[in-house]
Amino acid sequence: MKKNFDDLLKLSKYLRGPDGCPWDKEQDLQTLKSFIIEEAYEVIQAIESEDRDEIIEELGDLFFQVIFAAQISSEERKFNIDDIINRLHNKLVRRHPHVFGQHKARDAEEAVKSWQSEKLKEKKRKRTLLEIPANMPALLRAQRVGEKASNVGFDWQSPTDVLDKIEEEIAELKDEIKKGNKDGMEQEWGDLVFSIVNLGRHLKIDGESSAHKAINKFICRFTKVEDKAKEQGKQISELTAEEMDIIWDEIKSD
Repeated sequence: MKKNFDDLLKLSKYLRGPDGCPWDKEQDLQTLKSFIIEEAYEVIQAIESEDRDEIIEELGDLFFQVIFAAQISSEERKFNIDDIINRLHNKLVRRHPHVFGQHKARDAEEAVKSWQSEKLKEKKRKRTLLEIPANMPALLRAQRVGEKASNVGFDWQSPTDVLDKIEEEIAELKDEIKKGNKDGMEQEWGDLVFSIVNLGRHLKIDGESSAHKAINKFICRFTKVEDKAKEQGKQISELTAEEMDIIWDEIKSD
Protein backbone atom coordinates (compact mmCIF):
# COMPACT_ATOMS: atom_id res chain seq x y z
CA MET A 1 0.00 0.00 0.00
CA LYS A 2 2.86 2.38 0.81
CA LYS A 3 4.26 1.88 -2.70
CA ASN A 4 0.88 2.82 -4.21
CA PHE A 5 0.76 5.92 -2.03
CA ASP A 6 4.32 6.91 -2.98
CA ASP A 7 3.50 6.36 -6.66
CA LEU A 8 0.50 8.64 -6.32
CA LEU A 9 2.67 11.36 -4.78
CA LYS A 10 5.15 11.00 -7.65
CA LEU A 11 2.31 11.21 -10.16
CA SER A 12 0.97 14.45 -8.70
CA LYS A 13 4.49 15.91 -8.79
CA TYR A 14 5.00 14.80 -12.39
CA LEU A 15 1.68 16.32 -13.48
CA ARG A 16 2.89 19.65 -12.12
CA GLY A 17 6.39 19.26 -13.59
CA PRO A 18 7.94 20.51 -16.85
CA ASP A 19 6.64 17.53 -18.85
CA GLY A 20 3.32 17.41 -17.05
CA CYS A 21 -0.19 18.58 -17.89
CA PRO A 22 -0.62 22.26 -18.85
CA TRP A 23 -3.96 22.44 -17.03
CA ASP A 24 -2.60 20.84 -13.83
CA LYS A 25 0.32 23.26 -13.80
CA GLU A 26 -2.04 26.24 -13.82
CA GLN A 27 -3.98 25.19 -10.70
CA ASP A 28 -3.65 26.62 -7.20
CA LEU A 29 -5.54 26.13 -3.95
CA GLN A 30 -8.14 28.72 -4.93
CA THR A 31 -8.97 27.03 -8.24
CA LEU A 32 -9.21 23.63 -6.52
CA LYS A 33 -12.05 24.72 -4.23
CA SER A 34 -14.88 24.03 -6.67
CA PHE A 35 -13.38 20.69 -7.69
CA ILE A 36 -13.07 19.56 -4.08
CA ILE A 37 -16.74 20.40 -3.48
CA GLU A 38 -17.79 18.66 -6.70
CA GLU A 39 -15.82 15.51 -5.86
CA ALA A 40 -17.31 15.41 -2.36
CA TYR A 41 -20.83 15.52 -3.81
CA GLU A 42 -19.95 12.78 -6.29
CA VAL A 43 -18.80 10.60 -3.38
CA ILE A 44 -22.15 11.16 -1.67
CA GLN A 45 -24.03 10.30 -4.86
CA ALA A 46 -21.99 7.12 -5.25
CA ILE A 47 -22.69 6.10 -1.65
CA GLU A 48 -26.41 6.66 -2.17
CA SER A 49 -26.30 4.51 -5.32
CA GLU A 50 -24.65 1.73 -3.26
CA ASP A 51 -22.42 1.00 -6.27
CA ARG A 52 -19.16 -0.43 -4.90
CA ASP A 53 -17.04 0.40 -7.95
CA GLU A 54 -18.47 3.91 -8.17
CA ILE A 55 -17.76 4.55 -4.49
CA ILE A 56 -14.16 3.38 -4.89
CA GLU A 57 -13.67 5.59 -7.95
CA GLU A 58 -15.20 8.71 -6.43
CA LEU A 59 -13.35 8.30 -3.12
CA GLY A 60 -10.17 8.03 -5.17
CA ASP A 61 -10.97 11.27 -6.99
CA LEU A 62 -11.60 13.05 -3.70
CA PHE A 63 -8.44 11.59 -2.19
CA PHE A 64 -6.40 12.84 -5.14
CA GLN A 65 -7.67 16.37 -4.52
CA VAL A 66 -5.96 16.19 -1.12
CA ILE A 67 -2.77 14.83 -2.68
CA PHE A 68 -2.85 17.49 -5.39
CA ALA A 69 -3.45 20.33 -2.92
CA ALA A 70 -0.52 19.07 -0.84
CA GLN A 71 1.73 19.02 -3.92
CA ILE A 72 0.83 22.59 -4.82
CA SER A 73 1.49 23.77 -1.27
CA SER A 74 4.76 21.82 -1.14
CA GLU A 75 5.98 23.68 -4.23
CA GLU A 76 5.13 26.94 -2.47
CA ARG A 77 7.02 25.71 0.63
CA LYS A 78 3.94 26.08 2.81
CA PHE A 79 3.27 22.47 3.81
CA ASN A 80 3.38 18.97 2.37
CA ILE A 81 1.50 15.69 2.62
CA ASP A 82 3.49 14.63 5.70
CA ASP A 83 2.30 17.74 7.53
CA ILE A 84 -1.30 16.84 6.72
CA ILE A 85 -0.98 13.21 7.79
CA ASN A 86 0.92 14.01 11.01
CA ARG A 87 -1.56 16.71 11.98
CA LEU A 88 -4.47 14.37 11.32
CA HIS A 89 -2.93 11.48 13.26
CA ASN A 90 -2.17 13.62 16.30
CA LYS A 91 -5.61 15.22 16.25
CA LEU A 92 -7.42 11.89 16.07
CA VAL A 93 -5.51 10.59 19.07
CA ARG A 94 -5.94 13.83 21.01
CA ARG A 95 -9.67 14.07 20.36
CA HIS A 96 -10.31 10.49 21.42
CA PRO A 97 -9.40 10.62 25.12
CA HIS A 98 -12.34 8.25 25.60
CA VAL A 99 -10.40 5.71 23.50
CA PHE A 100 -6.72 6.42 24.20
CA GLY A 101 -7.11 7.91 27.69
CA GLN A 102 -8.36 6.71 31.05
CA HIS A 103 -11.97 7.81 30.70
CA LYS A 104 -14.10 5.60 28.44
CA ALA A 105 -17.29 6.77 26.70
CA ARG A 106 -20.39 4.80 27.63
CA ASP A 107 -22.14 5.49 24.31
CA ALA A 108 -21.91 7.45 21.04
CA GLU A 109 -23.48 10.57 22.58
CA GLU A 110 -20.87 10.72 25.33
CA ALA A 111 -18.13 10.11 22.75
CA VAL A 112 -19.31 13.11 20.69
CA LYS A 113 -19.35 15.34 23.77
CA SER A 114 -15.82 14.23 24.62
CA TRP A 115 -14.69 14.99 21.04
CA GLN A 116 -16.29 18.44 21.10
CA SER A 117 -14.78 19.23 24.49
CA GLU A 118 -11.29 18.41 23.25
CA LYS A 119 -11.90 20.35 20.04
CA LEU A 120 -12.86 23.51 21.94
CA LYS A 121 -9.68 23.26 23.99
CA GLU A 122 -7.65 23.38 20.78
CA LYS A 123 -9.42 26.27 19.11
CA LYS A 124 -8.20 29.74 19.98
CA ARG A 125 -11.62 31.33 19.49
CA LYS A 126 -13.39 28.72 21.61
CA ARG A 127 -16.70 29.48 19.93
CA THR A 128 -18.75 26.35 19.36
CA LEU A 129 -20.76 27.46 16.32
CA LEU A 130 -18.17 29.66 14.63
CA GLU A 131 -16.20 26.56 13.65
CA ILE A 132 -18.96 25.41 11.27
CA PRO A 133 -18.12 26.49 7.68
CA ALA A 134 -20.43 29.29 6.56
CA ASN A 135 -20.50 28.01 2.96
CA MET A 136 -21.90 24.57 3.78
CA PRO A 137 -25.27 23.67 2.20
CA ALA A 138 -27.91 25.44 4.29
CA LEU A 139 -29.80 22.38 5.54
CA LEU A 140 -26.60 20.57 6.47
CA ARG A 141 -25.29 23.69 8.20
CA ALA A 142 -28.55 24.04 10.14
CA GLN A 143 -28.28 20.44 11.29
CA ARG A 144 -24.66 20.85 12.40
CA VAL A 145 -25.52 24.05 14.27
CA GLY A 146 -28.31 22.24 16.11
CA GLU A 147 -26.07 19.27 16.90
CA LYS A 148 -23.25 21.37 18.29
CA ALA A 149 -25.58 23.54 20.35
CA SER A 150 -27.15 20.36 21.72
CA ASN A 151 -23.73 18.97 22.65
CA VAL A 152 -23.36 21.75 25.23
CA GLY A 153 -26.92 21.33 26.51
CA PHE A 154 -28.65 24.07 24.47
CA ASP A 155 -31.57 22.25 22.87
CA TRP A 156 -35.25 21.43 22.99
CA GLN A 157 -36.09 18.57 25.32
CA SER A 158 -38.22 16.56 22.89
CA PRO A 159 -39.64 16.46 19.34
CA THR A 160 -42.93 17.74 20.78
CA ASP A 161 -41.18 20.91 21.96
CA VAL A 162 -39.77 21.45 18.47
CA LEU A 163 -43.24 20.92 16.97
CA ASP A 164 -44.56 23.67 19.25
CA LYS A 165 -41.79 25.93 17.96
CA ILE A 166 -42.69 25.07 14.36
CA GLU A 167 -46.33 25.98 14.98
CA GLU A 168 -45.16 29.26 16.50
CA GLU A 169 -42.99 30.00 13.44
CA ILE A 170 -45.88 29.16 11.06
CA ALA A 171 -48.12 31.61 12.92
CA GLU A 172 -45.47 34.31 12.70
CA LEU A 173 -44.95 33.63 8.98
CA LYS A 174 -48.72 33.87 8.36
CA ASP A 175 -48.74 37.21 10.17
CA GLU A 176 -45.95 38.60 7.98
CA ILE A 177 -47.74 37.33 4.85
CA LYS A 178 -50.90 39.19 5.89
CA LYS A 179 -48.82 42.34 6.39
CA GLY A 180 -47.18 41.89 3.00
CA ASN A 181 -43.82 42.41 4.70
CA LYS A 182 -41.25 40.83 2.37
CA ASP A 183 -38.31 41.11 4.79
CA GLY A 184 -40.45 39.71 7.60
CA MET A 185 -41.64 36.82 5.41
CA GLU A 186 -38.05 35.93 4.51
CA GLN A 187 -36.94 36.00 8.13
CA GLU A 188 -39.86 33.93 9.43
CA TRP A 189 -39.57 31.44 6.56
CA GLY A 190 -35.91 30.96 7.46
CA ASP A 191 -36.80 30.45 11.12
CA LEU A 192 -39.40 27.88 10.10
CA VAL A 193 -36.93 25.92 7.95
CA PHE A 194 -34.33 25.98 10.73
CA SER A 195 -36.92 24.64 13.20
CA ILE A 196 -38.00 21.90 10.79
CA VAL A 197 -34.39 20.79 10.34
CA ASN A 198 -34.03 20.59 14.11
CA LEU A 199 -37.20 18.50 14.33
CA GLY A 200 -35.58 16.12 11.86
CA ARG A 201 -32.47 16.02 14.04
CA HIS A 202 -34.57 15.06 17.07
CA LEU A 203 -36.23 12.35 14.99
CA LYS A 204 -32.80 11.09 13.82
CA ILE A 205 -33.53 12.26 10.27
CA ASP A 206 -30.77 13.85 8.19
CA GLY A 207 -32.24 17.06 6.81
CA GLU A 208 -30.04 17.33 3.72
CA SER A 209 -30.51 13.68 2.71
CA SER A 210 -34.25 13.73 3.43
CA ALA A 211 -34.73 16.89 1.36
CA HIS A 212 -32.88 15.36 -1.59
CA LYS A 213 -35.07 12.25 -1.37
CA ALA A 214 -38.21 14.41 -1.39
CA ILE A 215 -36.91 16.37 -4.39
CA ASN A 216 -36.04 13.19 -6.26
CA LYS A 217 -39.48 11.75 -5.53
CA PHE A 218 -41.15 14.89 -6.86
CA ILE A 219 -39.00 14.82 -10.02
CA CYS A 220 -39.86 11.15 -10.59
CA ARG A 221 -43.60 11.77 -10.20
CA PHE A 222 -43.52 14.94 -12.32
CA THR A 223 -41.74 13.05 -15.09
CA LYS A 224 -44.48 10.42 -15.01
CA VAL A 225 -47.09 13.18 -15.35
CA GLU A 226 -45.22 14.37 -18.45
CA ASP A 227 -45.27 10.81 -19.81
CA LYS A 228 -49.01 10.49 -19.16
CA ALA A 229 -49.61 13.77 -20.97
CA LYS A 230 -47.66 12.48 -23.98
CA GLU A 231 -49.82 9.36 -24.00
CA GLN A 232 -52.79 11.68 -24.44
CA GLY A 233 -51.01 13.50 -27.25
CA LYS A 234 -50.41 16.60 -25.14
CA GLN A 235 -47.60 18.55 -23.54
CA ILE A 236 -47.86 18.87 -19.76
CA SER A 237 -48.41 22.60 -20.14
CA GLU A 238 -51.58 21.84 -22.13
CA LEU A 239 -53.19 19.96 -19.24
CA THR A 240 -55.63 21.75 -16.98
CA ALA A 241 -54.87 21.98 -13.29
CA GLU A 242 -57.65 19.45 -12.65
CA GLU A 243 -56.20 17.01 -15.19
CA MET A 244 -52.78 17.35 -13.61
CA ASP A 245 -54.22 16.65 -10.16
CA ILE A 246 -56.01 13.52 -11.39
CA ILE A 247 -52.86 12.13 -13.00
CA TRP A 248 -50.76 13.09 -9.97
CA ASP A 249 -53.11 11.25 -7.61
CA GLU A 250 -53.04 8.18 -9.87
CA ILE A 251 -49.23 8.16 -9.82
CA LYS A 252 -49.12 8.56 -6.04
CA SER A 253 -51.46 5.62 -5.55
CA ASP A 254 -49.34 3.27 -7.73
